[in-house]
Amino acid sequence: MKKSIFSLGLAIVVLAGACQQFKTGEGGLKYKIVKDNGQPKAQTGDLLSVNLTVTTDRDSLLSSTYKIGLPQIVTIAADSLPGLYPGDYNSMFKMLGEGDSAVFQLDLDTMAAKTMQPKPDFANKYVTFNVKVNKHFKKGELTDSALYAEVNTYFDAEIEKLKASEESKINNYIEKNNLEPLKTASGLQYIITEEGTGEKPVAGDTVKVNYTGALVASGDVFDTSIKEVAEKNKIFNPMRPYEPAKFAIGVRQVIPGWDEGLLLLPKGTKAKLIIPSQLGYGERGDGRGVIPPFAPLVFDVELIDILKPAAQDTTAQQ
Repeated sequence: MKKSIFSLGLAIVVLAGACQQFKTGEGGLKYKIVKDNGQPKAQTGDLLSVNLTVTTDRDSLLSSTYKIGLPQIVTIAADSLPGLYPGDYNSMFKMLGEGDSAVFQLDLDTMAAKTMQPKPDFANKYVTFNVKVNKHFKKGELTDSALYAEVNTYFDAEIEKLKASEESKINNYIEKNNLEPLKTASGLQYIITEEGTGEKPVAGDTVKVNYTGALVASGDVFDTSIKEVAEKNKIFNPMRPYEPAKFAIGVRQVIPGWDEGLLLLPKGTKAKLIIPSQLGYGERGDGRGVIPPFAPLVFDVELIDILKPAAQDTTAQQ
């Protein structure tokens, strides 16, 4: 999630990789070993903690552990498992050990032919993986429970790093954007960017809100009610409607930061809400890998309308 680290890390990988040509490995897999740390390579049953970016030959970023702020745990599977073939995703990681980094190009035509699955439509021919191995967990003679206990201990420490860095992420965001927010007792911070002239909602009212949500650390937009914003940030979903969100306020239908923040705003107000994780998605994140644990969030919101309970009942009858 530290964008500067992500950019620097990726630049180093690309620069180093550019100094050599791709080699062709098992099953036609294209690869460049950027750094060989001289450690044992992963074997069946081992696990690797890796940081990686996945891009397409259409210059599109599919995923990045740097944006999430947590490494990915990769299990090295047996080659005999159904769906695996020489030169596949599993083959890539068997070429690496602790401290190694590499660039791989996975051929989608080969993948479709070997797995008998339709070719993905998000790339023309290749998907590129920039991989750096942080930690190698060796299965050896360990039981599964002992091996996964090691992984859990490691991952818990990574999450603690996220927790410890949350306050600095918020402070850096405020300083970088020259903001002077108001702060509530709960830790919510907010800036009125355009003050409305209407009344404020009270708990139990239904509000209509336009919003755009982003991660404080990276600035990446993860959700919005505005179609143009979704298209600009490449998160447009044709299966959902883009319209103001409508929900009851102050009754836990939304995250606590929204419940508290929107109750502070008169109708017609536009504001920026800086929401610490304890008022957002907490220590678990959103469960989809979009919002990681202990992630502070920023929402640009516009309180469009307030519907009182009596008005709602009349609308429903009509």
